[in-house]
Amino acid sequence: MSTMSPETSRRHQILAFIQRRIAVGQPPSLAEIAETFGFASRNAAQKHVLALAEAGLIELVPNQKRGIRLPGAGRPDVVALPILGRVAAGSPIGPDPGQGQELWLDGRLFARRPDYLLRVQGDSMIDDGIFDGDLVGVHRTPEARDGQVVVARVDGEMTIKRLQRKRDGIRLLPRNPAYAPIVVSPSQDFAIEGIYCGLVRRG
Repeated sequence: MSTMSPETSRRHQILAFIQRRIAVGQPPSLAEIAETFGFASRNAAQKHVLALAEAGLIELVPNQKRGIRLPGAGRPDVVALPILGRVAAGSPIGPDPGQGQELWLDGRLFARRPDYLLRVQGDSMIDDGIFDGDLVGVHRTPEARDGQVVVARVDGEMTIKRLQRKRDGIRLLPRNPAYAPIVVSPSQDFAIEGIYCGLVRRG
């Protein structure tokens, strides 16, 4: 017969909930814990979270809304990546103010360490395995080699495409035959914002 008290049982449930949320990349806020477990206020959720931290089962990062981490989350292969907004896989789209989210991910998911994530909008890169709604990792750099998949800014609008450098100029190639290449003219404001490092697809 179990001797676990109702309060201890509830903390185990909360810990399992935190672990599930961190596993998909986003720690819960106190408000979300309170709502999930039917607490009247965030203070009740905070009491349980503090008890879990004191027991060494989680770690708390001060002054962060989602500042709950699992022990060892600071190891080198785990990276915190902000989602800065959207990038077009189709026609370029205008600047996005960002989504204000941060995901903790295993850095080994990516070919090189990314600096941030962008959410893909469109299907022009499906033959490279990049689909609408994917989160792509971007390594911030103004330089890229011919043939690399890049995030580029054309006249202030963002797109993800395969870079093609030719003697007569630059083209941004889609990886879907339904789309035409973007030919960058010398008069356009063009810049490479970063190189594609890999992606995360959330179910």
